[in-house]
Amino acid sequence: MAYDEGLAQRIREVLGDDPGVLEKKMFGGLAFMIGGHMTVGITGEDLMARVGPEDYPDALARPGAREMDFTGRALKGFVYVGPEGIEDDEALAGWIARARTFTGSLPPK
Repeated sequence: MAYDEGLAQRIREVLGDDPGVLEKKMFGGLAFMIGGHMTVGITGEDLMARVGPEDYPDALARPGAREMDFTGRALKGFVYVGPEGIEDDEALAGWIARARTFTGSLPPK
């Protein structure tokens, strides 16, 4: 599955020149790893955000968000956000910040 290169570029712009960010092709898409943890990614034209189990219910209530069901089962703590939920750069930056907050709380790998 291809991923939206335009969205990838927008994510790169939000993340800036952070030397701790690693891009890795995964799941037919692109993942952005921070501290060794998958933080955000792209599958098709959807953003994948790792928000953690505590923030999961609130994240699902946001516009464009839905369960990440890559394997056919919902993966708790991860959400997909469709294009309508990340139309503007502020919304995208908010999702990235939310994911960074969670993965920043995890021990580095």
